[in-house]
Amino acid sequence: MGDALAVEEQRSILSTHSCNPEPDTISKLIKRCRALVTRLLPVEVEISDISDATSSIITPEVIEAFAKAGGDFGEAVPFCLLRAKATFTRDAYANPADYDENLVRAVAAEVLARRIVHNLSVDRLESVMSTRYRYRESDGDTSAPTSALETAIDQHCTIFLSSSEAQHVVNSLWRGDWVQRNNEDMDIDYVPYEKTESGQFWDHMNPERMAVPRYQSFFRVVVWFVFLFVYSQSVQSPLDTIDPERNWNAYEVILYTMAVSFLLEELVKLFKIVRIAPKPFATIGFWTVVSFLTDGLLLTAFGLRVAGLSLEPTREKDAQMLHFRSFQVLACVAPLIWMKLLTVFDGYKTVGTLQVVVSRMLRESTIFFILLGIMAIGFVQSLYALDAADGETGGHGIVVNNLIQALLGSPDFESPSERFGYPFGLVIFYAWNFVSTIILVNVLIALFGSAYSDITENETEEYLLFFAHKTIDLIRAPDSYVYPAPFNLIEAIFIAPFEWFLPKEWYTVINRYVMTTIFFVPLCVIALFESQISHSRNRRLRAYFSGPPPDEDGDPKIEDPDCDDDEDGEISTFKFEDLVKTFPNTALTESAVVHREIKAMRQQLDKLEKHFEDKEG
Repeated sequence: MGDALAVEEQRSILSTHSCNPEPDTISKLIKRCRALVTRLLPVEVEISDISDATSSIITPEVIEAFAKAGGDFGEAVPFCLLRAKATFTRDAYANPADYDENLVRAVAAEVLARRIVHNLSVDRLESVMSTRYRYRESDGDTSAPTSALETAIDQHCTIFLSSSEAQHVVNSLWRGDWVQRNNEDMDIDYVPYEKTESGQFWDHMNPERMAVPRYQSFFRVVVWFVFLFVYSQSVQSPLDTIDPERNWNAYEVILYTMAVSFLLEELVKLFKIVRIAPKPFATIGFWTVVSFLTDGLLLTAFGLRVAGLSLEPTREKDAQMLHFRSFQVLACVAPLIWMKLLTVFDGYKTVGTLQVVVSRMLRESTIFFILLGIMAIGFVQSLYALDAADGETGGHGIVVNNLIQALLGSPDFESPSERFGYPFGLVIFYAWNFVSTIILVNVLIALFGSAYSDITENETEEYLLFFAHKTIDLIRAPDSYVYPAPFNLIEAIFIAPFEWFLPKEWYTVINRYVMTTIFFVPLCVIALFESQISHSRNRRLRAYFSGPPPDEDGDPKIEDPDCDDDEDGEISTFKFEDLVKTFPNTALTESAVVHREIKAMRQQLDKLEKHFEDKEG
């Protein structure tokens, strides 16, 4: 009964919408949460004692105390706890002697944020998750505004983001049941889409639905398949397109136009995220790097093509060579383009987890490439000096090529003896093979194995974090009117300039008409899906797309069902409540149960002692 009262009291504490606190107020609340966590965990404990659902440390009473810590700013407590986790993690790396203690406190802050959010009512969930706060940074500047959900994603908070409440918010944003509303000063709100339950086709014919992450993702997949087709046609027979007039090929024009639109989209998104994200580099993922690398190679090929076309007719051979180089660079883009097809299937858990594993492996291999680079500089300098000792040198290219071949498992032991001087060149080359292929490569294998085991041990949590990152990444940069590439070129050239001098109402009308015209077919598909399938009253369609509805807890028809065979017997001879009386309370640990029993016994002894004292008196 005490737990229920604590939870209800906590709900009432967090149910009042707090005003927008100042950065100094949030900073003070973050420090208060840190102090509370430090008092709760003055010594190191096992992480499992913190993260366990029946933890004897993170008890309902402790959760209630932290929920009260915000006072009139109760809705900011989960955000402040997540910020406190970031400071504990920073302290852990800054002070290795207290690494374990601060790491446990960081986990405790995240667990407390999850437990507090778990006790929220649904109508307060979107406000707590979406409200953006500012705080004072260590240098005294005001931070960029960020929300609890964005902070959890930036800090890789698997415990917080794997909760049903966080995933409820993420899935609601993904489906478009909740939409993001941008307010002043980069603040946002997650509000329910008012026409979600409408079955009318025209109610869902709304250009703003192009901003929904699910529809953005599907649209980008279709565009990428078109881009892949255009690219394949462009590299099919490149040399045949060279004619005396050196005209552009139609597929080339489409290819490079789409490449420019993709690069523009990435740059605009990156610019906006840098402005609002407290840790911009934390928002740059593996696919962002792949996208910039792909666009960079495509624009390089475009530059070579333009350079070849700009030459005079008398330099035809040079023009053909530049065209050939352009094609060579263009051909190198193929692995990156096909690699991005993995994003088509990242909605499946296996493929999504695979992407997380690869991304983690590449991040963990950073130390390998740092060590390899430092060692390689020394060996290159040594072999180059030996090569130049006789007054003749083949340049750095030959030295680097020999070292790379050795690293990849195909060393040439004859060349060092002949070119770099016997026996010194051969000894240095032996040393390079030993250091690179035996020591450093095994270090890389160990790092890869560690990254793989870390991900697979928490496969579900890592995938949920990956999905949350993908969803928020599509809507994080504020944009009221989303023109996915390549149609963002239309916005940049013909629409965006009007924003500077037209009234806001007129600019909104122009965007709605233009988007409705351009995206008429996708919007019709979206409206048909939302009105007839996603929210259909047809039970068969709903069962097919949404699955069977879950059983309701506390339903008397389920707990104590009637029996159709009244003459043969009855199912509910023993009532449901009588059956569960003997069940243990799995929400509490054994130590907590013992503590409660001792407390209850002490109260009984106090009553008995008081009774005897009154009787003697």
